Amino acid sequence: MRAGLDRVEFGRRVGYAAQSVASFEQGRWIPQPVFVDKADEVTGAGGLLVALKEELARSQYPAFFRDAARLGTRAVALCVYGLYAVPGLLQTPEYARAGFQQERPLLDDDFIEQGVSARLARQEIYDRRPAPLLSFIVDEAVLRRPIGGRSTLYGQLERMLHLGEKRNVEVQVMPLDREDHAAIGGPFTLIGTAQGQRIAYAEVQGDSRLYTGRAAVRELEARYGIIRSQALTPRESSEFIEKLLGEK
Repeated sequence: MRAGLDRVEFGRRVGYAAQSVASFEQGRWIPQPVFVDKADEVTGAGGLLVALKEELARSQYPAFFRDAARLGTRAVALCVYGLYAVPGLLQTPEYARAGFQQERPLLDDDFIEQGVSARLARQEIYDRRPAPLLSFIVDEAVLRRPIGGRSTLYGQLERMLHLGEKRNVEVQVMPLDREDHAAIGGPFTLIGTAQGQRIAYAEVQGDSRLYTGRAAVRELEARYGIIRSQALTPRESSEFIEKLLGEK
C-alpha cells in the first residue's frame, strides 16, 4: 500500500500472478525466499521483509517439527533412521506429494503443495559448504512399499542411488531377513551441531520430541551405531537398490 501498488502490478514486478500474491497475503501459501527478496526491493521495505525470512521459513513446517527443522539446517552431521517411509531429505517431489495425499483426515490441496515445497526446501542441505555428513538407514520394507504407485517408487529409488553417490552421504538398507535389529521402536534422527552439541529427534503419529539430555541422546546414538553395523554397507545397499529397480 505504501508503494502504491495493487496486486496485479506488484505481482508483475516480482514475477508472480496476482492470485499467488493473494495466497501469500492471506497465509494460504508460504512464499519462497526469492519472493521475499524481490518483494522487499519492489516495496522499498528497507530490509524489513528480508529480516523475517528465517521466521517465515520456520512457519512452513508443522509446529511439532519446527525446532528440528531449524537445527537440521545448521547441522554439521545428521544420522537418520527411516522405518515407515523414505526420510524427507531423500524424497522426490512425487513421493512427498503422495505421502501428504494419503494423510487422514484429508489435507487441502494448497496445504499439500506447501508441505511438498517445505520438504524440498530442506534438501538445500546438499548444496551447503562445508558439506555436512549425512547418514541414512532405511528399512527394506520402505523400499518395497509403492507409495504413490510403482512409477513414483522407482523414481524414489533412483533418487536414493543418486544421492548415495555424494561423498558426504551414506545410504544403507536394513534387510528384512536380519534376525537382529536394535531399533524396532521407531524412526529417529541424530543431529550434530557446529558447537559440538548432540541432539536427538523422534516423531510418531504427528507428535514429536527433541532430546537434549546426555543419557537419552547417548542411548539413541548407541542404537544407531548398532543398526549401522547390522545394515548392509553403503556399497551393498546401492547394489540392493539397483536389484529392486531391476524387478520392474
